[in-house]
Amino acid sequence: MTPDAEFGYELLVCRYAELAWHPSGGPRPAIVARQLGTKERRWDTVVIEVDPAAFAVRRAFGERAIDSDLLHVVRHAPAEWSWYRDALPHPGYPWRYVRRAVHRAAGRDLIEKRRRNNRIQLRRKRPYPDWVDRIVAVENKPDLDRSAADRLADQLAHDVDTALADEAWLATETTGERVEPALLREMPVEAGILATDFSDGVRADAASVAWHPSDLAPAGDERRDPETETLRVEIAERAYGKGWRSYHETMRPDCRHFELRREGRSLVPHCAAKEKVPTARECSGSCPEFSPEPPQWRTRGWPIEGGPGKGFKRVLGRRRERERDRVESVE
Repeated sequence: MTPDAEFGYELLVCRYAELAWHPSGGPRPAIVARQLGTKERRWDTVVIEVDPAAFAVRRAFGERAIDSDLLHVVRHAPAEWSWYRDALPHPGYPWRYVRRAVHRAAGRDLIEKRRRNNRIQLRRKRPYPDWVDRIVAVENKPDLDRSAADRLADQLAHDVDTALADEAWLATETTGERVEPALLREMPVEAGILATDFSDGVRADAASVAWHPSDLAPAGDERRDPETETLRVEIAERAYGKGWRSYHETMRPDCRHFELRREGRSLVPHCAAKEKVPTARECSGSCPEFSPEPPQWRTRGWPIEGGPGKGFKRVLGRRRERERDRVESVE
């Protein structure tokens, strides 16, 4: 399977997750992102299942992700004015970096800040909500040959052992056989297997569960350690800010050959010059087929202000906001 095919498949899986998550448990409000994780592990698709009411409160903090330094300030900001060193737990690194984060947080209107007696004080504008219910990691491999299965087995076993996510899945193209080949590989039994069929594009019924996953969350009264919980919030914040349509940030939608094509209920990038879905590496200024959109496309009555490249970005941005609105409105 070529890299461009795998990239295109990844986008289709992300759109399917928006339409029909959870595949084995009925509709659940969730936001979807791609290529997120930790230094040790990067996931193809990340599904953040959310509490809609708490998610609405999170949206009041703005549309951008809150990074780890800002989270330290926002999550611990007191209800009443207090010197920042008294209000915030020690971060494990020099306080001067915390002070910078306080200034950044105030600049983004996440907290309130003032100076009293040459000391920086802060207070919260609103409590940061516990908006993340569950985190689901999905590995995408449309063509599951033996070597790919062996590599994925190790990666999924890592996900099961660390339990950073609440579920781990493998998404692969269905073969039409009675028993999916993925079930015959050395996959950890705790990982779910999602058999997809996108031959007619993305639909809510374009996938079926070939193997149900185990719940990796701590059982009973057990809790994840604070460091792991913090890391989970950081991943969720990055998913919130980035989403899965952010591929336009690493591609060249200002190229005259760049298009968005419909695959069922999804829009995916397409290169008219190469007649395929390009990867971010291919769709760059160094591509021999790269041809900047001419200036006249951005004038003389072009129907999208700023030219088609900026128009594509606006379309993808509006779709991300529409999905956020939909999640927030779920009761």
